[in-house]
Amino acid sequence: QVQLVESGGGSVQAGDSLRLSCVASGGTATGYDMGWFRQAPGKEREFVAAIRYNGGHTDHAESLKGRFTISRDNAKKTVYLQMNNLKPEDTAVYLCAGRPALGGFGTATRFFNYWGQGTQVTVSS
Repeated sequence: QVQLVESGGGSVQAGDSLRLSCVASGGTATGYDMGWFRQAPGKEREFVAAIRYNGGHTDHAESLKGRFTISRDNAKKTVYLQMNNLKPEDTAVYLCAGRPALGGFGTATRFFNYWGQGTQVTVSS
């Protein structure tokens, strides 16, 4: 019922910046918590960042704090991930995820039930 579409990925050099976007459509009037995850080939999907349905609370993976920032514009039904000072180890498919804001603010993959197809980010030295 909810469709999420990511964009903004690409191939960049180390030290560059990118801003990913995720546009939502469908669903009900219920607010949605949103998150970003990433997955590199042969590795498990890992949490990047999450944001409360109203933007009032955010959480970022500890190792990414200071470089990555999640934000949202509910009028545009869009969530963003600003990525600065990119490093080769950031290379991965970045996935947008969502869930109805029904209670807590868990950040594990299992707490999100809507997923986009992902956008590739490749960082070269």
